Amino acid sequence: MIRALKEKAKLYVVSGDNDGEKEFLKQYVDENSLVFHQQPADKLNFIRQLQQQNNVVMMVGDGLNDAGALKQANVGIAISDNVNNFSPACDGIIEASQFSKLSSLTDYCRSGVNIIKISFVISLLYNVIGISLAVQGTMSPVMAAILMPVSSTTIIVFTTLASNIAGKRNGL
Repeated sequence: MIRALKEKAKLYVVSGDNDGEKEFLKQYVDENSLVFHQQPADKLNFIRQLQQQNNVVMMVGDGLNDAGALKQANVGIAISDNVNNFSPACDGIIEASQFSKLSSLTDYCRSGVNIIKISFVISLLYNVIGISLAVQGTMSPVMAAILMPVSSTTIIVFTTLASNIAGKRNGL
């Protein structure tokens, strides 16, 4: 998972713990990207500094003492052993046993953005064609009344199928 994420983004480990795991983590993350002994306010400031450098930041934390940083990040993901009993200030919660799928989840989210863009294009095409026919007077009001829900149904079917395909393609 870390290798896959490293191909897409710069990774940092910003931890409140001591640096006892530094040697182990150096095999995954550049040593200059390891920061230890950080208080919650330090983590929040770290996120702000990255954002001031025009970086889009995704923060992954346990949600307890990371709440400020999770909220400040463009995307905050909390890891929890029981997602039903946990509601930190973040954008998403991932069950700890599923953490290894984080890279697949980010790919799925990117696919979701593309699906939304394609849905807008489909909707725009429906409306341009419909308005063109209505202005020309070649479409009856009954046909317009039929096509309106058909266009909505088309978008719903497309997004559902495309989302399912993207989820399977990303192993989710």
